[in-house]
Amino acid sequence: MIGVPAPEETSPHPRPDEGVRHGRLTARPAANPVAVEPGTHRLDGRALLHVPPDPEDGPSRLAVVLHGAGGTAEQALRWLSPHAGADGLLLLAPQSVSSTWDVIVGGYGPDAARLDAALKEVFARTAIDADHVAVAGFSDGASYALSLGVANGDLFRTVLAFSPGFMAPMVRHGRPRFFVSHGTGDPVLPIDRCSRRLVPALRETGYSVTYQEFDGGHEIPPQTVTAAVRWWTDG
Repeated sequence: MIGVPAPEETSPHPRPDEGVRHGRLTARPAANPVAVEPGTHRLDGRALLHVPPDPEDGPSRLAVVLHGAGGTAEQALRWLSPHAGADGLLLLAPQSVSSTWDVIVGGYGPDAARLDAALKEVFARTAIDADHVAVAGFSDGASYALSLGVANGDLFRTVLAFSPGFMAPMVRHGRPRFFVSHGTGDPVLPIDRCSRRLVPALRETGYSVTYQEFDGGHEIPPQTVTAAVRWWTDG
C-alpha cells in the first residue's frame, strides 16, 4: 500500500473520470470577500471550522486536520488550534463516517465526499489562499492525509503527517511538499515499518519531504507541531 507513482503536473480542474471513489476532491478556493465570524463553527456534513480571533486581512491559510482512529473532529482541532491565532490559520476538521477513514475500511467514498462538501462550504463562506491549503493528520489521519495529498496535490500544496502508517493513493496530481514526523519508540505504528519506508518512497518519486524523528511513542509532541507549522508558514 506504500507504492507511490511519480508526481505529475495537472490542470487546476479535476478530471471528470476521477471522483471520490478515487480519493479526488473537486472543491477549489475562489475569490470570495465574505468573512466568517471568529470561533468554531459546525458545518453541514459533520465538520468543524475554526476561525482564529483575529484572522488576517485578505485570503487566509487553511489546514484540513484529520483525526486518528476512534478520534473526533474536536480532538483534531486541538493539535493546531494553539497556532491558529498567531499564524492566522483557519482549521477544518471533518469527522469520519466510521471509526476511521474510508480508505482504511473499504475504499474511498463516504469520507472523501464528506470532506469535499465541507471544503465547498468553507470556500463559499470565506476567502482562502489557493497556494496555502494544507492537509494534516495523526496516525490513521496521517495515512489518509498522505493518500489525499498525493491524489490532490493540485489542491493541497502541503501535507503534514504525524506518525503515519501507510499511503494508498489511487491517482496522483500536483507536487505537494511533505512534512513527516514519527516517534522512534512508537508501539502502535512502528517507525521501521512505516515512516522509514514511506519517506524514501516519496523522495524516490520526486516529492520534497522534510522528515523528523523524535524520542517518544505514538504521539504528537507540541514542539513537533510547532516545527511543522513553522516549516509550512515560513516555506
